Amino acid sequence: MMQALPSSLIVIPCLNEAAHIGMLLDQLSPAAARLGARIVVADGGSTDGTPAIVGERAKEDSRIILLHNEKRIQSAAINLAVARFGDGAEYLIRIDAHGGYPADYCDRLVEEALATGADSVVVSMLTSGSGTVQKAAAAAQNSKLGTGGSKHRHLSAGEWVDHGHHALMRISAFRAVGGYDETFSHNEDAELDYRLRQAGYRIWMSGRTQMVYYPRASLSGLYFQYLGYGRGRAKNVLKHRVIPKVRQIVPLLVFPVVVLAAFSFVHWLAAVPLLIWASVCLGYGLWTAVSQRNADIALAGISAMVMHFGWSVGFWLQLLGLGKQRGVA
Repeated sequence: MMQALPSSLIVIPCLNEAAHIGMLLDQLSPAAARLGARIVVADGGSTDGTPAIVGERAKEDSRIILLHNEKRIQSAAINLAVARFGDGAEYLIRIDAHGGYPADYCDRLVEEALATGADSVVVSMLTSGSGTVQKAAAAAQNSKLGTGGSKHRHLSAGEWVDHGHHALMRISAFRAVGGYDETFSHNEDAELDYRLRQAGYRIWMSGRTQMVYYPRASLSGLYFQYLGYGRGRAKNVLKHRVIPKVRQIVPLLVFPVVVLAAFSFVHWLAAVPLLIWASVCLGYGLWTAVSQRNADIALAGISAMVMHFGWSVGFWLQLLGLGKQRGVA
């Protein structure tokens, strides 16, 4: 006789995801039934009809719940859902509304948590796009140039890690460390992972499943996204007094390099670091497009430059206490 799986709480933070939320709920409903899970859609004030779509699905499936998230950001959405509906559930499963998942995604997460005894199971996040800009951004985000070799940006065979894309977490561990820090609109996952590790909890990166993320479809959207990531990373550094990793220190130099180039009228050498950085990024994009015989990703170098610059600007602004962080991730 098969042993019943522990119950789970599936939470989807979202804002203006009318194009995706219906299909996502249709996909998750069978998994929720198998796992004895509720699906809580924590909406941050959508104006595109997302709540109406969720409401219609909730009429058809009593497991689906629409929850209004007044604070709008993802960290607050998860905390609110766990506070309201976490009692009696063993695991929290976090789903991003703007992503793609295998049909057995939730099942595999629970199975790995049980097999490894992990307190958190994280996954690799592969990026995919459809338009020219989105494809270029995806190519940059899947590359070492764009992400510095971050483990959760590449497929894993299964291993213990310090951080990864959040997928499943034991609710008792989540509550024990206080949940997400709601002062973080970006990088809240890495910040929570730091506290989990400090408290002795273990994080396992799945080797059996992964998710697909669909990046911003415009360079301006990509810039502001990475501006927020940079701010979030700086807040993490300041809060926990941790030293950034080498892959994070390198892009920190981009903003100073751009500022330095503004003084090239004094001496041409001031522009050399900027020219070297731009040449490496643009050359990478062209090389990738040629090697993969895909002209659509020739702009990957430009996307990488936008990501580097946004991240660097965000980090320095936060470090220096300048400007305000955008409220929605």
